[in-house]
Amino acid sequence: MKAKEIQDLIDFIAKSGLNKVNIETEEFKISVKRDPDQKVSYVKESPSASHHVAAPAAAPAAAPQGSAAPAAPAAPAAPASDDSKYIAIKAPMIGTFYRSSSPDKPAFVNVGDEIKKGQVICIIEAMKLFNEIESEVSGKIVKVLVDNANPVEYDQPLFLVDPS
Repeated sequence: MKAKEIQDLIDFIAKSGLNKVNIETEEFKISVKRDPDQKVSYVKESPSASHHVAAPAAAPAAAPQGSAAPAAPAAPAAPASDDSKYIAIKAPMIGTFYRSSSPDKPAFVNVGDEIKKGQVICIIEAMKLFNEIESEVSGKIVKVLVDNANPVEYDQPLFLVDPS
């Protein structure tokens, strides 16, 4: 099963409201579980080996819960006035957020930059794959909501954009 197929499965589970899905073939067995708190965990088992291997994304999935909890109370207070006019660009997957393609390169976007739909705005590393994330809206970056090299959850807001 490829990373894209796994991500599609996770997206389906998140949208459907299911809490657990098990898929087993001759080649692999995968179990995806979701807590009511929206944590996603992966367990991949080879039927011949009969041992559990946590996918690399399992560690970042646990880390944001601790760091997101303190930020959650602050986020609703500030966007109360901002949410009405700003659009949040959200993470399409779980992984590690990077603002640039490498540490010695400048950030893809900064606060105040004008962006266009389809422009690369960040990278999210998931399972050793670096995925370029493109903007789905045009506008001006108002705020970067995640620090560089921090883990992000699926559907976590990354940027606030003023579409006007």
